[in-house]
Amino acid sequence: FLMSFKEKYRKNIVAVLYVAIFFVLHSCEEDLAKANRKNNKNFPSRVIYNANIIQKDSGFVKVKLTAPLIEEYGFIDTPYIEARKGLYLEFFDKKKPEIPGTLKAKYAKFIEKKEYYEAKGGVKVTNNEGQTFVMKSIYWDKKNRQMYTKDSVFISDKDGNIFIAANGMVAKDDFTEYTFYNNSGEINPKEIPN
Repeated sequence: FLMSFKEKYRKNIVAVLYVAIFFVLHSCEEDLAKANRKNNKNFPSRVIYNANIIQKDSGFVKVKLTAPLIEEYGFIDTPYIEARKGLYLEFFDKKKPEIPGTLKAKYAKFIEKKEYYEAKGGVKVTNNEGQTFVMKSIYWDKKNRQMYTKDSVFISDKDGNIFIAANGMVAKDDFTEYTFYNNSGEINPKEIPN
């Protein structure tokens, strides 16, 4: 009788220990899962300081980009690249390779997967015809080759004419064609034909 009692007692203790170990391990696993869920995956996977990037196509320079800081966020569902400290971009046309268009902004974000780009903060775009477009922000739908903004756009040309598009604009991505909304402006009187 005594032996069977000790054996039952020992089996019960072993069973209790197994149950306790199971709960301890299971709760640790849950804690790790909760901790990993809270981890921020939105940190740069690559950082480039004083970037100077040139993009070519068949030996022809298409784009030159300079930025003090570029951060690539590749560990998230929709990876993106961010230029938080601004950028300066030159884009070239094969028809006029000596005169690039330019874009300058205090902030930019590129989402390659969606072919979507945005530039914000003192955005200034100059096309290779000498026209300058100044606005708070601009967005580029690369897939449809279209740039747009709902901000007021201030446009000046090389002759000193100034136009204002109060409700934004839509433009072809090389700024050779554009549509303004609710526009007004000043035309140099010397430019008006008789």
